[in-house]
Amino acid sequence: MSEAGTPTRSPFHSGEREVQQRLGVRDIEDWARKVVRPYLPEQHRDFHSALPFLVAAARDSEGRPWATLLAGPEGFVSSPDRRTLVIAAEPPPGDALEGRLTAGADLGLLGIELATRRRNRVNGRIAKDGDGAVTLAVDQTFGNCPQYIRERAWRRVEGAPSAPPIRGRHLTAAQRERIATADTFFIASGHRGVGEDPAFGMDASHRGGDPGFVRVLDEGHLVFPDYAGNNHYNTIGNLLVDPRAGLVFVDFATGGLLQLTGRTRIDWDSEALADLPGARRLVHFEIEASVELPGALPLRWDASAESVRSLRLVEKTAESADVTSFVFEARDGGPLPDFEAGQHLPIELQVTGQEAPLRRTYSLSGAPGEGRYRISVKREPRGLASRHLHDAVEVGTILDARRPAGEFLLPCGECPLVLVSAGVGITPLLAMLHSLAEEEGARPVWFVHGARDGAHHPLAAEVRALAEQRPGIRSHVAYSRPRPEDRRGRDYDSEGRVDAALLADLAAARDAHYLLCGPLGFMAEIQSGLERRGIPAERIHSESFGPRG
Repeated sequence: MSEAGTPTRSPFHSGEREVQQRLGVRDIEDWARKVVRPYLPEQHRDFHSALPFLVAAARDSEGRPWATLLAGPEGFVSSPDRRTLVIAAEPPPGDALEGRLTAGADLGLLGIELATRRRNRVNGRIAKDGDGAVTLAVDQTFGNCPQYIRERAWRRVEGAPSAPPIRGRHLTAAQRERIATADTFFIASGHRGVGEDPAFGMDASHRGGDPGFVRVLDEGHLVFPDYAGNNHYNTIGNLLVDPRAGLVFVDFATGGLLQLTGRTRIDWDSEALADLPGARRLVHFEIEASVELPGALPLRWDASAESVRSLRLVEKTAESADVTSFVFEARDGGPLPDFEAGQHLPIELQVTGQEAPLRRTYSLSGAPGEGRYRISVKREPRGLASRHLHDAVEVGTILDARRPAGEFLLPCGECPLVLVSAGVGITPLLAMLHSLAEEEGARPVWFVHGARDGAHHPLAAEVRALAEQRPGIRSHVAYSRPRPEDRRGRDYDSEGRVDAALLADLAAARDAHYLLCGPLGFMAEIQSGLERRGIPAERIHSESFGPRG
């Protein structure tokens, strides 16, 4: 596959494709061909190089998967070119993977920034080792959605003592308590089939939830939920063809690690799912070996970074047949942290019948700098959180939210922009349009939106008003199935779907950046069409949401 072209082979191996087919996932293949790359985009290279630690997944001499954390001083990760990462760190002394990160070995890495909830995955093979560093040849790299990541700020500690490793085959009482109260762990899984395929190798992945989301059934048996994510099903697909896995639990207060390796069993239709909001299936884990490393890392994390603000709902407005906007202000009347256009707001919902709050992330659709937050939410017929927002949350309701976050931002200060959305994907792009309408000058901006019809076109009047606010902004609306009243009013510009051909007709600027948000199939089709017309992948930016409930 060329870096600019569409891969000719699937980015998924047989296990991942089998899970996707079993769960009725559509459109993911075309989309993944665009976001799963054989190289590191510049923003990913910069991201990994600034991290204080990486999560690593590899195998021991017996072929068992283990997960660990690699930590080092500032700049310990570097990227000399787009297909290479150099990690100047080794597993801590006594680690289950000590001495196993050697040339030729599969290595999966997860770069995760807990304070901002951003993460990226890199998989490949170790090309070189020695002198306290490993060089990874990249096979696949891609970003992940921020669902279920607990925010934490980190700090370095100097000269922190570490104790000898504690090895075993069964959990001690203290270890069981630690797991039972955890809200985060990392999992290593992998598959290497016959022949060479970049989809083969090791994966390191994050798992998070409310404290207690991992249940300790006995000294050798855990069970944890698998939540909705990006529909790639990398971990579940690996476990389907190779049930071995490794888990690592981090003691964020002391820098300790608890590593486990064992075998999994996927429970697809457990009755216990009813007690775990948002969970789609359960994974049982039978422990075969454990390694505890007290104080192994030179890092500590502060839970205070997860501090929340109580928000009061001050406005609730129906924007279309299935989208409603919710405007929040600080409960105490004080200032709210500002946000950048394109970011999202993590909120918590107290839903009757649910023991723990539901945590969801919604794009901010209002203007930055107004001292209030607006989200615009589509009501999903089977969505627990969206139905609660639409049906039960009224003006005056108090809920908790964390600081806005996200990296789907305006990419440049003066370049032409084409903002392209479908359905409720309009929300982050509308916030961007607010910012662009306040700019001085007249740089070219196209705002292109696709909807089914006028009844399902949220925030239409607001877009029209912003487009008229300054020179250089133009909008185009396409209805795929306009109603008779839509045709009479002509509040849309074309009939049919938004595609790359339409964008090419509208925006002729060759140096434009394109920002896409909408269903996966929609974005994959647009991106493929743009690249066929010579638009470099670096000028196409997208926001992908995990399934919402």
